[in-house]
Formats: sequence, structure tokens, C-alpha cells
Amino acid sequence: MSKIRPVIGVTGDFRPERFDGAALSWFNTGYYDSVAAAGGVPLLLPPYANDDDLLRVLELMQGVVLAGCNLDLDPLRMKMHPHPAVKVMPKRREDFDRRLAELAIERKIPVLALGAGMQLVNALCGGSLYQHIPEELPRAIHHRDPVEKNLRHILEIVPGGRIDHIYGPGEVRVNSNHHMAVRELSSRFRVSATCPDGVIEAYESVEEDWFCLGVQWHPESNTASALDLQIFEAFVDATIRKCAGISVENEPRDIIPMSATMPRAA
Repeated sequence: MSKIRPVIGVTGDFRPERFDGAALSWFNTGYYDSVAAAGGVPLLLPPYANDDDLLRVLELMQGVVLAGCNLDLDPLRMKMHPHPAVKVMPKRREDFDRRLAELAIERKIPVLALGAGMQLVNALCGGSLYQHIPEELPRAIHHRDPVEKNLRHILEIVPGGRIDHIYGPGEVRVNSNHHMAVRELSSRFRVSATCPDGVIEAYESVEEDWFCLGVQWHPESNTASALDLQIFEAFVDATIRKCAGISVENEPRDIIPMSATMPRAA
């Protein structure tokens, strides 16, 4: 089973044509290097305009990484009045990410959702989002600093959950660069980790036949720790297990009830 190298689709960024330059797509190296280092074969996904093309390439993949973005999901598409701090990502980028995520959810393809990808999957599954943490959660710690790009905070990890299984014992600190966040978590997920202020930092699927892990930090970034590669290793391992017909819940970890998803005391 360890010799299987699953093909993992990785979404990228997009900028539409403008007066001083052509439209372009790009991919942060950390995403595809992390997939490869974890044993997968990264397949870079431009924002296909044709649904038939997306469906065709989906047949090649055993898993999907929904990458983050420096810009935000459009609040109007979630029936919210936009906050002035929100800077919406290009429509073609969000259209594609939404369609890909919808198909992955529908087909229960293993998903690793990072940053804005985590927020998107939660919204598509019926959850909701905070648009701007500093105003909606004024007692929260800083989750984004426009000057200090290496902002980090500790995680409050839920015992027995997937993040606990991935990182093991000891203090875990992660990078942080976001102002939107999960508000109400979809019933399809359980909390895996929070920030000490209560903001949800990671969730996992409650469905034993679907691996979906969403994290708010960026394990692919050059500001990540060496331990963060384990996020990708767990994800790639889950795709191999699915290929082999092994339940994602068939792992050496305890499954916690929904009532046990409160963060540990700081």
C-alpha cells in the first residue's frame, strides 16, 4: 500500500486581465512540494472554464487540496452584506473552487482544505463564517498582522481528534494570517482544534467514509514548522487508504463524541 502514489489535485491562484498585464494563474510552491514530500503526485489545477474539463480531470485524482488565498470569499454569495475589510477574490477563482469543492463533497473525494478553502467547504456544507474577527469577536487575539508576517499562536487541540493524532503530545504553534473564520460549524464536521480565544482553527469530517480536514493555518508556507508536513502525510495516507478500500476511521486513534469538541482550558 505504501508504494501507491496518489494523484492529488491542487488549486491555484488567479488574476484577471488588467490594463497593465494579461490574465495569469500561479501556484505557491509549498503546496505541490508538500504533496510530493508526503508521497503524492501533485496535479496543478487551473480554473477550468468548462465543467466537462473539470469532470474529466477529476477522474484522474484521488484527493484534492483546496489552497488558500490572500483575498476573501464573496460574502454576497453567502447571503451576507460585505464588511468593508473584505477584499473579494476574482470571480473566476471562486467559481472554480466552489465547483470543485461541490464535486469533491458530493463524491466524497478526500479533501485537505486550507485557509479560505477551509472556510469555503464549511459554507458549502451549511456552516457560516465571521467576516472580520476584530469586530465580530473583539476579545479575540490577533489572527492577522499586516506588518508582522510571521504571526503565530498556540492551538488548543481537541483530545482524540485528527489534529491530536497528527501532531501528538506537546505544545503546537501555527502561523496565522486571516481575518475571516468559521462561525457556525457544519453538522458534517467536528472541531479538531481552536485558538485559545475560541476561534475554530481546524475541523474534521464526522463521516467514516469521507476524509475531510480543514485547517485555518498554512502548513505549506515557509513560516510553517517542520511538524506541519504531517498534515499532508495524513491526507495522502487517507487517499491511499481510500484507494485500498480501508475506512478513514480505521486508524489507531480514539473517536470523540460531538459533545467533547470544546477547546481545552488555556
